[in-house]
Amino acid sequence: MIVEDSILEGCIAGKRSAQALLYKKFAGTMLGVCMRYSSSRVEAEDIAQEGFIKVFQRITSFRKEGSFEGWMKRIMINQALNHYRKSRKVPYHSVIEEIDETEILDMEEPEPLNPIPADTLLAMIQKLPEGYRMVFNLYVFEEYSHKEIAESMNVSESTSKTQLLKARRLLRKNILSLKQTK
Repeated sequence: MIVEDSILEGCIAGKRSAQALLYKKFAGTMLGVCMRYSSSRVEAEDIAQEGFIKVFQRITSFRKEGSFEGWMKRIMINQALNHYRKSRKVPYHSVIEEIDETEILDMEEPEPLNPIPADTLLAMIQKLPEGYRMVFNLYVFEEYSHKEIAESMNVSESTSKTQLLKARRLLRKNILSLKQTK
């Protein structure tokens, strides 16, 4: 989606009507981003709402060097990460050496599966434990490296790798279980 310059300029000027148009245009897309990082729609709506507040507060810093939607998406992801950090009571640390090598080998060659409806897959992702969900989304959808994930989540790189492996394993188990019930 491309945002018209008049809407962007109106938002920079603080015009509520321009902000409403911008919100209406991008609310669904940004809620979708937030849904991947949250465990419920209510939580995603809170993250998106806080994200839009930051968008409007920081809109003057948008340099028009990339897409506006990409800039907004980055704010939403950062808001989700902030929400994760605030809600985390005890930092989770694990090392990759704890994973049996045969488990890694099992994950390398998944059997082919029929397509799963997007809403079903999203629900499975939302049910992942919080750390797994955050790492999975950042790695798979945002294409962060384990180093970037470790820095943004304040964990070690090996913890990021472990969380991703466990998330994939749990998703695979849930998908296989779903396929067996059909």
